[in-house]
Amino acid sequence: MKALNDDIQMRSDWLFPICSGPERLRDGEGYKAHPTQKPEALLNRLLLASTNPGDLVLDPFFGTGTTGAVARRLGRRWLGIERDRAYADAAEARIARVRPLSPSVLETARSKRAEPRIPFGTIVELGILEPGITLTDERGRVRAEVKADGTLSVAGQQGSIHRLGAQVQGKTACNGWTYWHFEAEGVRKPIDALREEARRQLGLAVAPQFAGLVAAE
Repeated sequence: MKALNDDIQMRSDWLFPICSGPERLRDGEGYKAHPTQKPEALLNRLLLASTNPGDLVLDPFFGTGTTGAVARRLGRRWLGIERDRAYADAAEARIARVRPLSPSVLETARSKRAEPRIPFGTIVELGILEPGITLTDERGRVRAEVKADGTLSVAGQQGSIHRLGAQVQGKTACNGWTYWHFEAEGVRKPIDALREEARRQLGLAVAPQFAGLVAAE
């Protein structure tokens, strides 16, 4: 019983209602047009998570066109393959009724993982942080010197922002981008704020969120 309860607590499936109501397609006699029509909410989540506006979405088992309908609404191109003429006709009529969303509402928040990776050494190479500057923890108690190769040094220990951040805390891992801070205009800020400036200088960002350069102390 304990193992069963553990499995329930670790569920990672998605919960969607069955396809019903006005969304459920029916033939002229009121019967379901397709026995396993998928809910549009399911395809909406899948397409938002795995495609971008303008991408081509292929569904080789098109059925009544749920994939095509959602793709059209979300500004994606679509290609469906269906051998049953009745299903194909229902899909064509269904998709023709879909009103695409405006491009402005299709803009989604960009995740950190999707952003171009910027090593800390690049921050030093670009002169955003110069060798010799001092970084600290959030409270200013731990002080580290930035080396020319993008490593940090604290009391004879030298390593990456992540490894050294973990060592000084006695931990096995550390996100150095949020642990180490620089000082600008009397305010400590995490060095993570400098990555957007690096992306701007490298032509990888539209507009910088941080526009100041930090000189060596």
